[in-house]
Amino acid sequence: MEKKAGYYLPTPSSWPIRGSLALICFFAGFANWLHGEWFGPYLLGTGLLILVTVIYGWFGMVIRENRSGLLAPEQVDRSFRLGMCWFIFSEVMFFGAFFGALFFIRVAVLPKLGGVGHDFVTHLVLWPQFQAAWPLLTGNPNVAAYVAPTSIMEAWGIPAINTAILLTSGVTITIAHFSLLKNHRALMLISQLATIALGVAFLTFQAHEYTIAYMEKGLTLGSGIYGTTFFMLTGFHGLHVTIGTIGLITIFWRMLRNDFNPHNHFAFEAIAWYWHFVDVVWLLLFIFVYWL
Repeated sequence: MEKKAGYYLPTPSSWPIRGSLALICFFAGFANWLHGEWFGPYLLGTGLLILVTVIYGWFGMVIRENRSGLLAPEQVDRSFRLGMCWFIFSEVMFFGAFFGALFFIRVAVLPKLGGVGHDFVTHLVLWPQFQAAWPLLTGNPNVAAYVAPTSIMEAWGIPAINTAILLTSGVTITIAHFSLLKNHRALMLISQLATIALGVAFLTFQAHEYTIAYMEKGLTLGSGIYGTTFFMLTGFHGLHVTIGTIGLITIFWRMLRNDFNPHNHFAFEAIAWYWHFVDVVWLLLFIFVYWL
């Protein structure tokens, strides 16, 4: 009778606790930085440093386990796939919350404030000059600190270029995947490197776009709901692209070390799933944040 391979159980690890501590420091520092607290940047930097250490150590441990053959059993591979699926689902919910806020503001809040349904006192008393139009570019005379942006972010400039870049990167990473399955090593490496270059190009264009937003259009996190939703959605997406690009670079390094073969390459598949998810989110951003 054939004996089934056992399910690998790692020894107890402190990485999850360290990761939780890093995230607490990171987000607490970021929030306090936004509120002008002096210790905010230092706490954020501490959290980021701990997080980088955790990612390097934890993922390095998993890579070593994989190279030693401990993660080969089918049950372990299935667990990794289910875990990645749930992780992407959590990311869908994350961005869904921000998109939901954007839709709620545009569909329900602005018309209500503009007097739809004969609820005219909502703005006539507090803000007579208010215009229920999106994007909201009207300054509030009752709030001196609120300075409205001068214009919107156009869709057919840098955002359109970045859309083409990400769509192309989705093609190149797919080519890299099929090249891996067919043992075409040279094409796999070239396609993976092209995907990395496209990710870096996207981030470069987005940084330039943010410079235009701040310096030329007066668009900031504090410039009303348009600025807040714009930077929260595009900023978090940019963070995900950054994480994905780092993951692509790590996978490229592992490709150079011959860590993958057509039958054992889930780490590559995981980052490919993540990258395709980032592509889909950007398409939604382009449509609902820039275009419509």
